[in-house]
Amino acid sequence: MVYEEHEHIAYHYDNTDAYRQQPVAPTSSPPASPPPRPMSSAQAGTFAVDPGSIRRCMYRFTYIWMRGGNSFWFWPVFVGRTSVSGFRWTGRRWVYTGISLRRIDMFQC
Repeated sequence: MVYEEHEHIAYHYDNTDAYRQQPVAPTSSPPASPPPRPMSSAQAGTFAVDPGSIRRCMYRFTYIWMRGGNSFWFWPVFVGRTSVSGFRWTGRRWVYTGISLRRIDMFQC
């Protein structure tokens, strides 16, 4: 709570960020098995993940293959120019994380 006086008038207001919506994890686990991996991104001619392409996966179960071989289920809730954030499935629970779009090899939602 903040208290301010301006021209002998007192103002009381709540300065919390309650108006900002907090990201919400899915209420269930992802599908039991990952989707089949598409042909490699190098063969498809893809060199970077475009923010517009992954934006269509917002609030949907999305399987991500990272450069270097790691892969996991993801629930995207925000897509920026260079990154995506959301919830990553650990095998037991959802954990909030951010990922650089440059590190993603492929994804499927």
